[in-house]
This record gives sequence, structure tokens and C-alpha cells, in this order.
Amino acid sequence: MKYVVALTEDLNQRLLSHLRRADGQEDLCFGIWHPSRGTSRLTVVITEVILPRRGDRRVHGNASFMPRYFERVLDRALKAQGGIAFFHSHPGAERWQGMSGDDGLAEGGHAGAVSAVTGLPLVGLTLAERDGAWSARAWLRTKPRSYAPSWCTSVRVVGRRLTISIPEVSGGDFGMELDRTLSAWGGAMQRRIATLTVGVVGLGSVGSIVTEALARIGVGHLILIDFDRAETVNRDRVLHLYDHDVRERRLKVAVAGAAARRAATAHDFEVREVPFSVVEEDGFRAALDCDVLFSCVDRPWPRSVLNLIAYSHVTPVVDGGIRLQQRRGGGVRRGDVRSQVVGPGRTCLECLEQFTPEDVALERDGYLDDPTYVAGLAADHHLRSRQNVFAFSLMAAGLETMHLLSMFAAPPGLELGPQAYHFVPGVLDDVLTTCKARCPYRGMTALGDDAPISVTSVHPAAVRSRARIGAAPEGED
Repeated sequence: MKYVVALTEDLNQRLLSHLRRADGQEDLCFGIWHPSRGTSRLTVVITEVILPRRGDRRVHGNASFMPRYFERVLDRALKAQGGIAFFHSHPGAERWQGMSGDDGLAEGGHAGAVSAVTGLPLVGLTLAERDGAWSARAWLRTKPRSYAPSWCTSVRVVGRRLTISIPEVSGGDFGMELDRTLSAWGGAMQRRIATLTVGVVGLGSVGSIVTEALARIGVGHLILIDFDRAETVNRDRVLHLYDHDVRERRLKVAVAGAAARRAATAHDFEVREVPFSVVEEDGFRAALDCDVLFSCVDRPWPRSVLNLIAYSHVTPVVDGGIRLQQRRGGGVRRGDVRSQVVGPGRTCLECLEQFTPEDVALERDGYLDDPTYVAGLAADHHLRSRQNVFAFSLMAAGLETMHLLSMFAAPPGLELGPQAYHFVPGVLDDVLTTCKARCPYRGMTALGDDAPISVTSVHPAAVRSRARIGAAPEGED
């Protein structure tokens, strides 16, 4: 099992303020974390920071903590039912740090007590004081009374921007296929893009184009999540989907995965195809393996699941949507394209009115898959607005891709908020809004698997889709 660490920008700033000392000495503190268990990795989600009180630690070039501080942290971890993280600084250092002998003794000497009390490994994090990079390791039991560090593969800080700290990579040369891409943002940024694991949820019109874009800009690892299969009605808008895919009833994730492998520019590119809905446990856990998620779905239930992941699991979600309405007599009366990033420090999808709890309940109860119920809705009801056109999908995928890049590659201070493009009258608006005072998602930030609600269940539409394997394509005998 691989380990990664995630924390919000607010907590990161609190840690930086404490650990960066004007006198140039090391400092330390503790925190609480909750697990976010994916299919192939566990994310250590930092939930809170517990700063030392007077007399809790000694600063003497290095820093050491007193037993009463450690006991207070153990007590807090028991009450929070979480794990313990130990933070300390390396003054004047840059980039991902190793451990000194003193670091190993301090962390390893307390790993057993932490594991015994919390049932979770002690996680140590080192701040490179000069550039703010983090390194991290989880102390795992190797034999009775013996613990060793297992190095995490990355530490991500999520807020208005996304910052990824990774171990130093040997080599780092890129092929000519990325020559123009490197000219835009350079090798250091490209190496971080190459280490990202990005999930695309929904491989329809927008998701298929987003997948192509991610593969071509050099993302190293993709996870594609969708239970649906190719149908004739998909042909006019899903990239790389052809008649033979419909005849063979190929999964959309298989179509997009094969295309991504052809388009990929990253060395050792990997793509995982997950034929489940994100509202099912298998799809949900696969989504937790990602550093960033793209929400390319048009239903309220999966959007609510992704909204929870964005906050509780500290994983930024890039969301988009399209709404079209035809004029009487032909032509487009309304053609709106939305794109936004949600996660800590940003307005959530529910407060952005991209879904309502009532609509989620309707879908969970099966009403949105009942043709009779849907037919009874008003013609302009938002739950009936599932029309799409490839040209509008291009616009949505482009806006979503720009939102991802703005978190990584844009100059500091340039932070894209929600945007809405209106085909009529042809303008792009910034959407200015904040979460409601009682937004439930903000209150569940960084709780990981310990968030107090359950969002996954049996998804009847996905079950029916899998049951139709081997049946004739829709509309054929």
C-alpha cells in the first residue's frame, strides 16, 4: 500500500507560521490525521494542528518535545479517533528532505506508542524551510517492537492553488514530443504534472476530450471511472467512439483508455479503467487514489459524491456542465457552459447550485431513470436538460483543462474562480459566490473516511448496464 499526504492551504499556512523561525532554529509540533483509503493507496489527510504550549518543547538548534506534550496529543487523537502526525523543520533547506539520525530516533522511538493507542501509524513530515516543500513517511510495524519508515510518494497542499511536493527524480529528460509543452512552463513543472494521478469521472462527451488533453500534456497516471457502454446516440459527441465500438458494446472507459495510451506523452504512462459508477464502493475507492478529479457527469448523485471527496478527502475536483435549449423554429435559445474547481478554500457544488439534496434523493430512489417520471417534468426543467453537442463539449473540456493548469502553472495571484460561458450573447462571466454559512461540506473538511455521512450505495443503472453484457446493442435485434 502506497502512502500520500494531503492538507489544506489554511493548515499549511499555520504550520509555516510556526515552523519558520526568525532565529534560524528548528521547531516542531504535532497534528491529527484521518485516513482516506483508496484502492491502491492510503492518503493521510491532516485534520488539525496541535501547537506546543509554554514548556512543551525545547529549542536548542535542534528541537525536542516534553512527555506532557506527547501525552496531550495522544489524548486528543483518542478523542478525535484519528492518527498522529509529527512535523518539524529543516532551516535553510530546499526540496524533499531525508531524515537525520536524530529525526529517525525521535520519530521511531514513538511509533510503537502511537500505533498502540490509535491503531494508525505515526506519520512524520519535514518542512524544507526555504521553499516550503514537504517530505513525509509513515512508520510501519516490521516485526514485534520494531518500526521502519515507509516513504510517502507525495504531499499535496490544496487551496486556491495546488502544490505537490515529490521526491527528487533522477534524470528528468523529456522527449521531443513535449518540446512545445516544456516551452510553456518548463521542466520542473512538467515533472510534477508527470507524477500526478488524475481521475476522470464520466467518459462521455466532455470526459473523453479531457482524457485526451491530459494524456497529451504529459499527465503520468489516469484513472477513468464510468460504468456505461457505447451506444449509437453517443457517436456524435464522444471522442474516439466509432460504429464498431457500438456493435461490440465496448465500455466507454475502454474506448477512452485505448485512445489515451495512443496519445500519451509521459514516460511510463499508466491508465486504469474502472467500469463502475463513482457512487458505487469500487468507483468511490478508485477516485480516492487520485490527486485531482474531473467531474464530467450530468447527474446530481455522482456530483454530490465528488463534492464530498473534494472537502472530506482534500482532493480538488474540476467540475463542468452544459445546458442547451432550442428556439422555437430552430436555433439555439440558450447555450451555457460552466466550469469550476471545488475543494477547501472554494465554493462547493451544492452552494454553486450545481445539484440539490432533493435531486440527489430522487436519483438514489430511481426516479431519474424512470421515463414516466422524467416525462412528467416541465419541458425546461433542469433534470431534463441532458442535450449535448460536440462543439459545446470542446468548450467545457477546454475550460476545465484551463482550471487545472491555473492551479499549477499560472503566476501567483492568478486564481481562476467559477466561470460561465454563454453562447447567447457570446460572453464569458466570472461567477462570484461563496458557500452558505451552514454549508455541511465545509464542516466535513479533512475528515477522510471518518466523514459522518455515507454516500455510496447500489447504483441500479450501473447494475443493469453490467447485466446487459452480451445483449444486442440498443435499437438492434
